[in-house]
Amino acid sequence: MLSIAGMRTRMTEKRPEILALILAGGLARRLEGRAKPLLRLGGRRLIDLVAATARAQCGAVALSLHDLAPETVAPFADLGLAVAADAAPGRLGPLAGVLGGLDFAAARHPGAEFVLSLPCDGPFLPDDLAARLLAAARQTKSGLARAASGGRIHPVVALWPLRLREELRHALVEQDFRAVGEFQDRYDIATVQWPVTQRDPFFNINTPDDLARAEKALTDGA
Repeated sequence: MLSIAGMRTRMTEKRPEILALILAGGLARRLEGRAKPLLRLGGRRLIDLVAATARAQCGAVALSLHDLAPETVAPFADLGLAVAADAAPGRLGPLAGVLGGLDFAAARHPGAEFVLSLPCDGPFLPDDLAARLLAAARQTKSGLARAASGGRIHPVVALWPLRLREELRHALVEQDFRAVGEFQDRYDIATVQWPVTQRDPFFNINTPDDLARAEKALTDGA
């Protein structure tokens, strides 16, 4: 089997203005309640793979969880990552995690201008993700950029400017707004395309079949 480390040599420059935020608060209903970040692929946990990608590209990395209760945080303690809780209670979805990350960046990382949100179940994220999204975001009025591949937009893989923090809070808390893509579509946003060759760089794992497909891709060297 070709190892993930052997397949992915990163020639990237860390972006000090970006805090990477790994969204790890999903319920994983299609995986029979198993915690997706802790599933293993190629001998490593999914969360380890995403964290390695984030650390290679961004000046700081944090983990987004629903809350900071010891039983919630304990399974991830060995990562050595700071943890940002959702900005609102009640499992309101990824927008609550993103807002929590923006609040965390504002409070803990004064040099940060952006938060890069990443799914916890994307083992093949591209090495140039932060750099390309940042370049595109700087060309927009809003400072927003998101990834796309194969004709499909991936709203959760996105760069969020801290200056939109209060507008996101108003949408989430006052308007009960939950849809990531629809919130982004309110603004001038850059959508950056990545090619799909042997596999989709934004392939994510939602079912046991997805996990099996990812294992096969590693075995085949795809």
